[in-house]
Amino acid sequence: MRASAKARSSDRATEMSVQLSLGASAWRLIRLLLTEACLLGTAGAIGAVAVAFITLRALSVMIPVEDREMLASGINAQALVFTAGLGLAAGFLFGLFPATQAVRASLVSGLTAKSGRISGSRAASRFRAALAATQIALATALLAQSGLFIVSLVNIGRADLGIRREGLVTFRLAPSLNGYTPERSLAFFDRIEDDLRAVPGVTSATSSTHPLLADSNSMSNVTVEGFQATPDTDTDVNVAMVSSDYFRTVGIDLLAGREFTRSDATDRPKVAIVNEAFVRKFNLGARGALGAHLARGAGNNKALDIEIVGVVRDAKYDEVKSEIGAQLFQPYRQGEAGGLNFYVRTASDSRALLAAIPGLVRRADANLPVERLRTMDEQIWDNTTQDRILAALSSSFAGLATVLAAIGLYGMLAYMVTSRVRELGIRMTFGATASDVQRLVFGHVGRLTLIGGASGVAAAVGLGRLGQAFLFRLEGFNLGIISAASVVIVSVALLAAVLPARRAASVNPVEALRAE
Repeated sequence: MRASAKARSSDRATEMSVQLSLGASAWRLIRLLLTEACLLGTAGAIGAVAVAFITLRALSVMIPVEDREMLASGINAQALVFTAGLGLAAGFLFGLFPATQAVRASLVSGLTAKSGRISGSRAASRFRAALAATQIALATALLAQSGLFIVSLVNIGRADLGIRREGLVTFRLAPSLNGYTPERSLAFFDRIEDDLRAVPGVTSATSSTHPLLADSNSMSNVTVEGFQATPDTDTDVNVAMVSSDYFRTVGIDLLAGREFTRSDATDRPKVAIVNEAFVRKFNLGARGALGAHLARGAGNNKALDIEIVGVVRDAKYDEVKSEIGAQLFQPYRQGEAGGLNFYVRTASDSRALLAAIPGLVRRADANLPVERLRTMDEQIWDNTTQDRILAALSSSFAGLATVLAAIGLYGMLAYMVTSRVRELGIRMTFGATASDVQRLVFGHVGRLTLIGGASGVAAAVGLGRLGQAFLFRLEGFNLGIISAASVVIVSVALLAAVLPARRAASVNPVEALRAE
């Protein structure tokens, strides 16, 4: 905005000199220029409101339904007032200095000054070039950062989750909230599982205390038979209480041993199933994990009352991006569960099953709400909400910054060509060809792009390190992504220079000198 205000005010120096000579006051001219700058700021504020509205609508699509209340669905009066005030303030602040400078120049130079010479001062030219280089640097940094988030999102989509997500439907029931006793809850859960297995097309059904891939877990220290743990040894594992047929239903491969059955209840010996990461962490591979005993809690060597009866393949459990840790599974019938997350696998259309589940639950208890009813694909989609929002926002900001950089660079070059028509005419009079003039323009663009691009690459490296925690299987410094961002910026800069270069090459030296 400041460059635009400065360009307009300096280009109208002759007009202002005429008005001053006819009796207009300097303050009146400054007010005129400030009014124009504030109108531009207001127009920018209107555009910002439109962009904000579109952005909010796009974000609401990406965010899970239960979390959308946290995001304002519209733009209220306070936001409008703030945006309008910000636009006016930007117009005033960035228009004040160019306006006063232009009026001062008009007072000093009068009608004898050439507009090209006034606008072509070295200070003003350097200032415009610095703004253009800054825009290029910002666009380069944002493009590189958006590239990192996009590649990270692609890596997330390609990650092996260790489960079979196709045809899997999940929902949650919490009868304890309706006053169910533990015994009544257990009977209710058994009925729901049996009713689900009786639905046409359903191949298996199970449940778990903690939802799969929903940022939910439970940690516990364990003591493992034969494993010597020091006070500094990490013996934490993730714990989940699950039902029978759990691993077959969710698609986690059973590598050894057996699954839980309904007979694994409180009156039977305590049993557990562990994953490969658990076996590695507690050095159970050499002698085999089956038959080994463990206890919940650190240093609990005397109890060791839980027997490992199965080993399953490593799979993601709490979130898609997390590394697979040691996982301990126990039958929920050997504990207490006030609420369970159910998983139902169907060989037919998942939509038909989604429509049938609420009615099935109502027949068992009409007052019990069905929570988080969705397919596993939707659950995984919700689990990667943050990554999709980061990729979308960074791409939007990078695209906007690139467009603004192209517009700013084009405007600066077009103004430069207009203000240097006399110089270009002289050059062509003394033998410069159209190609020489075009090289002059492209050379100027090349220097700005080199300076701005180098600064942008340095900023991209810093932003990449700051955003490392949000990336999945990707380093914050990625030479390929930075190179791609640089290529995009160079291409945009060259495209922005095409029309000004052609205009400069088409200058008629005779007409240019005659106009002077």
